[in-house]
Amino acid sequence: MYRIEPNTVPHLQSPSFAAGCAIQSFLSHWMANRDFLYFSFDPHLGAPVASALGVPMGDYEETVFEDGEHRMRVQQPVSGRHCVVLDSLYAEATLSADRKLLRMAFFIGALKAAGARRVSAVAPYLCYSRKDRRAQVGDPIITRHLAQILEAVGCDQILTVDVHNLASFENAFRIPADNIEGQALFVDHLVSRLANQQAVVVSPDAGGIKRSETFRRVLEQALGRPVERAMMEKLRGPDGVRGDLLVGPIEGRVAVLVDDLINTGSTLARAARACRQHGASAVYALATHGLFVDPASDTLASADISELVVTTTVPAFRLRGAAAAKLVQLDCSALLAAAIEYHCQGR
Repeated sequence: MYRIEPNTVPHLQSPSFAAGCAIQSFLSHWMANRDFLYFSFDPHLGAPVASALGVPMGDYEETVFEDGEHRMRVQQPVSGRHCVVLDSLYAEATLSADRKLLRMAFFIGALKAAGARRVSAVAPYLCYSRKDRRAQVGDPIITRHLAQILEAVGCDQILTVDVHNLASFENAFRIPADNIEGQALFVDHLVSRLANQQAVVVSPDAGGIKRSETFRRVLEQALGRPVERAMMEKLRGPDGVRGDLLVGPIEGRVAVLVDDLINTGSTLARAARACRQHGASAVYALATHGLFVDPASDTLASADISELVVTTTVPAFRLRGAAAAKLVQLDCSALLAAAIEYHCQGR
């Protein structure tokens, strides 16, 4: 697991500096000793991460044939080198998550065929990470099948950001599987907003309690004062999601909802509404990955949510209207660059 901790850089006086100073410390420390090649298919993160690393993007060729099949070809020498391949595996309007996964797998295979010594895959958003258990008899555990695909073509390591279930992710792979924690980005964003206000970190469901508690402790350290905890009830049944119980001190405080991703937004919208009904002065909804599939734009347009905060692991191209107006995206390129440097130095 890769986490930016304030105490890893001795001169830091406050954890709120972690997302900036600590990242720059990692990058400058290893800049002169790098020994890897960097490739990316991601039009949004590829260039910013290359810039943060201070390296050019590697050359490759992708050919799409008339029948829809495609071929990946390396356009530079890679023999004996460590290669890093980055692509965020979310579905776009014209490019499915399946197609992106297959493209990454084909390219890793091409690198290995060309003599690459080691290949690390970096998927800021990892598709199928929620398909990590059997909901009923006969269901496949797709995270394991995804792992088998990447392992079969010679992938030596995979990195992702704030994976849905860390234990399932690590157990699915037989190669090193590393989770990059993005909580420092959110803490840095919130410190100034909560400077003179009491806060409570709310888990929108029971499954997110561990995640929200970890975040609460880091936020509490950054603020230098106690931060309360709360949890929202969420029950799934044949009639959909239900449950209105909210446990924890909410009244008069800023409620900070913490989740790993936003899909339709219904879970966060329910929790935000409950927080407002219990007297929250404001509600911040935080999630690393903003998928925002329909009807998220309508669901999250409610005035219950003061601010939506996500990272740039997934562009918010689906969000529109009032929900888009309160969206804040935190750049994760420096975080990814620091993690790549860290792991490519054999740490």
